[in-house]
Amino acid sequence: MSEQRSSTGRIRGTGRRRRKPSRGRRTRNVALWAGAAVVVVGGSGLGYAYLTLNGNIEAVDIDAALGADRPDDVDDGSQDILVLGSDSRSGANSAYGADEGAARSDTAMVVHVDKGHTSADVVSVPRDTLVDRPACTSDTTGREVAAESKAMFNTAYEVGGPACAVKTVEAMSGIRMDHYVEVDFTGFKKIVDELGGVRITTAQAIDDSHSHLRLDPGTHTLTGEQSLGLVRTRKSVGDGSDLGRIQLQQAFVKALMAQAKGVGVFSSPKTLFGLADTATKAVTTDSGLASVKKLTGFANGLKGLGPKNVDMVTLPVEYDPADPNRVLPQEKAGRQLWAALAHDRPIPASATAQSAGDKGDAGEVVR
Repeated sequence: MSEQRSSTGRIRGTGRRRRKPSRGRRTRNVALWAGAAVVVVGGSGLGYAYLTLNGNIEAVDIDAALGADRPDDVDDGSQDILVLGSDSRSGANSAYGADEGAARSDTAMVVHVDKGHTSADVVSVPRDTLVDRPACTSDTTGREVAAESKAMFNTAYEVGGPACAVKTVEAMSGIRMDHYVEVDFTGFKKIVDELGGVRITTAQAIDDSHSHLRLDPGTHTLTGEQSLGLVRTRKSVGDGSDLGRIQLQQAFVKALMAQAKGVGVFSSPKTLFGLADTATKAVTTDSGLASVKKLTGFANGLKGLGPKNVDMVTLPVEYDPADPNRVLPQEKAGRQLWAALAHDRPIPASATAQSAGDKGDAGEVVR
């Protein structure tokens, strides 16, 4: 698929677009199920459907923005994908707060799929992690962004868009990201609603005035709006920290994966096309995934994965002594974690044993 640059400097695939590029755009399943739907729709000979889905996809050319100054591209069959959820308040997301002209990565997950594509590790990066952000070139404006020491992780997206977010992750991990997927609040809600909601069980009541989510203990099928409330909830669960919220997000991702496998998308062409149409409109990807054909190949390599063979952890961190609202990476444990992914090995328990992440009871609230 050919590419062109918009007046804002953003690289995107050609074809009809649903909206002009923006910096706003949650889960690996978005790309997986969008692509899986495309497999059947495209194979049925519905050329118009193929073109419609192809035209839905927004893309950013991260390779062009980052150039050659990146970790080696190790071609061993494994894949590393950066998945971001944006907190943009622009456009349809304005219901969640005033648009301040910039967005940050509200949720960040590094997904490593093993070379046999039989299992995956997901590393959540807390948005308030203080990192050494490298200098980068913004893929949204083309301007140079200076390096900064002890910058909050989520500012990388704010100051330089997807390319700077990817470069920051690659600098932290030493691992080249093969792909990039992002989705904003509205896109996330639409995907959940297209799936018919997501079924979860809460072990305790949730009443969060900030996310506006209220649930009694018990089993619920969450709408898109409720699902967004759940993954944004933190004040009313665990210790109220962002680390507790990450545990909620991880539990929800597994529930979403289970739901996607259980809705029968392959047995109903109507359901299949509806999901593909919604998902391809909801996501922004790197240019390596920015076509129906590319998403199809990507999805075929991942469709065997399910909740039981996906291990989810949080980047090893500790609270910053100077500011309890920030966390610092645990350097030795972090090196151990990233080395495991780089060598396509399971993350050892010792890498996260002393981390402030994955602790507390927030992860037990939802199952």
